[in-house]
Amino acid sequence: MPHQLTHPDFRDFLISRLSQPLPGQMAQFQMAPLARQQPEMASVHAKKCREAGVLALFYPDSDGMPALLLTVRPKAMNKHAGQVAFPGGRREKGEDLEETALRETEEEVLIHRSKVDVLGTLSSLYIPPSNFCVYPFIGCIDYTPDLSVRTEEVADMFGVPVSHLIDAERRRVTRRSVGEAERDVPHFLFQDRFVWGATAMMISELAAVLQPSLLDMKPLVRS
Repeated sequence: MPHQLTHPDFRDFLISRLSQPLPGQMAQFQMAPLARQQPEMASVHAKKCREAGVLALFYPDSDGMPALLLTVRPKAMNKHAGQVAFPGGRREKGEDLEETALRETEEEVLIHRSKVDVLGTLSSLYIPPSNFCVYPFIGCIDYTPDLSVRTEEVADMFGVPVSHLIDAERRRVTRRSVGEAERDVPHFLFQDRFVWGATAMMISELAAVLQPSLLDMKPLVRS
């Protein structure tokens, strides 16, 4: 089981899993609101969108076990205020998307790009409200980062053990206001943090890469 592996062995396990076809939208839609469970809408194909690269970064915790780094956006931000996210942001001219993910990670959480070993990618995802096409990369570092770091775009950071990523009991549905409507919102609950939207959809695919049996689960919100 992946959650029983120490960080070096987990890295090799993850590389092996990423050599297989990605679960894609089948996994993403498990944690998507009903309105987002539309293949053409979620695809980046033929979209006139802004492009972003993000990084799902694993590191060894104090016990040498792998954990996934997540950030919390400041509440004063104009967009995605207070939300949990991967490090990442908008592609700049002349960059490829992997370079974007690494640069943004360095700027946001002060982990130098040279320290990150990029292992592969997850499936891209279109986000209609912000008109972003998001391209997630998976990487790892071989040390425990300073989780007390705070920057202009990061109000908090925390790590999620692999055992929590693949734990179906951490998947919930809550009724909440989204825009002007009340909707059932699927989300993960990690350390009392509400993780939803595109980040939850990407984590859902990552979890299915780690444990393919999760694909047998039905979407939490269905018609």
